[in-house]
Amino acid sequence: MKLTYLSHMGFLLDFHGTQLLFDPFITGNPKATTLNPDDLNPDYILVSHGHGDHVADVESIAKRTGKTIISNYEIVQWYGAKDLKGHPMNHGGKWQFDFGYVKYVNAIHTSGLPDGSYGGNPGGFVVWNEDSCFYFAGDTALTKDMELIPMTCPKLDFAVLPIGDNFTMGYEDAVIAAKMIECDTIIGCHYDTFPYIEIDTSKAIQAFKNAGKKLLLPKIGETITL
Repeated sequence: MKLTYLSHMGFLLDFHGTQLLFDPFITGNPKATTLNPDDLNPDYILVSHGHGDHVADVESIAKRTGKTIISNYEIVQWYGAKDLKGHPMNHGGKWQFDFGYVKYVNAIHTSGLPDGSYGGNPGGFVVWNEDSCFYFAGDTALTKDMELIPMTCPKLDFAVLPIGDNFTMGYEDAVIAAKMIECDTIIGCHYDTFPYIEIDTSKAIQAFKNAGKKLLLPKIGETITL
């Protein structure tokens, strides 16, 4: 699998030949000035919740590509009113797509769409097939619900967790989350985009190392192999 970091909580994952795009926020992102959303051609777009720093480029990419948006019921309905394709989900449910399974899991956060519409409850995604499994937490606080993931899903190869604090859990709580989900390889996101979420990345890396975990912080636009 190859993962390209798109800044903030956005990334594009080549999941065994299927391009999965998560929470694209390039337009208006002060850290993503070298990226262009028109260069992204995913097979599916997965949206964790409705905040503008997660959906900024969803509509334009979905219109251009005609691909399916996977999200909660309210968000899919909102995009459906714009004649965009979507697959609605809700907490605890899973669905088998052509690339594998997606399970929509709990996240502790808020959600509202850019025009003020109700964005449903925020969530994260666990995605797997017979070869690999990973967890995309979305924006979330640390929650005991994370302990359910290793009980109900295959063993995780890696997880994407927010580490920037203030609006989500910080890296200290993300270390605890990594233990709860029983995952040793963590990709940190939702940090340094704005002053509220600037962190000392060296301390974050060391905190994970002290816990026997690996924290990966790819550069914006960088592609890593997992």
